[in-house]
Amino acid sequence: MNTENRIYLYKRYERFWHWSQAVLVIFMMLTGFEIHGVYQNFGFRHAVEYHTLAAWSLLTLWAFTIFWQFTTGEWRQYIPTLTRVLAMVRYYTHGIFVNAPHPFHKTVGKKHNPLQRLAYVSLLALVSPLIWGSGLLYLFYAYWRGYGLDSFLTLEAVGLAHTAGAFMMLTFFIVHVYLTTTGHTPFAHIKTMVTGWEDAEDEHPVVKDA
Repeated sequence: MNTENRIYLYKRYERFWHWSQAVLVIFMMLTGFEIHGVYQNFGFRHAVEYHTLAAWSLLTLWAFTIFWQFTTGEWRQYIPTLTRVLAMVRYYTHGIFVNAPHPFHKTVGKKHNPLQRLAYVSLLALVSPLIWGSGLLYLFYAYWRGYGLDSFLTLEAVGLAHTAGAFMMLTFFIVHVYLTTTGHTPFAHIKTMVTGWEDAEDEHPVVKDA
């Protein structure tokens, strides 16, 4: 492969935190569903312990990643934009099925298309606070009375909020996995996230909004 036709999109740490986060999120979903009695694998007690350990591990990973994002300037990749959003919607709902030109071309400075940026912002602004807020409240239930939280919160309500957030995360995960198969080959995007290299020569030509 001619390296002139390839671009190095994802740095080593970027790939590390992406796959580490994926493993932890999948593990938390598995243990979370077991805690809710969907099936039995580790046993309730161990499932709770493993779920909690994975949660703290993910929070630690996020702390390092947020530091990395801001020190490298990569946080700018997630600034939302409405430019070409309609073109992306048309592509994913119709164009992709008729081999239409891709409306977005990745660059080092713009790795995520407009729909991806909106999805990530929604994840960070809505789903993550719901999951982590309810999860931490659930974890520290023993301290509610000392802070007066038990006067307006119930364990059932917090549990339902946490479950709702978990299903939102599951939906995001399913859509995210599906979109990884929409490259020029079903595993092209996954390969890029493993190696860091994007095969620019295989990208469809970019078209502008109508």
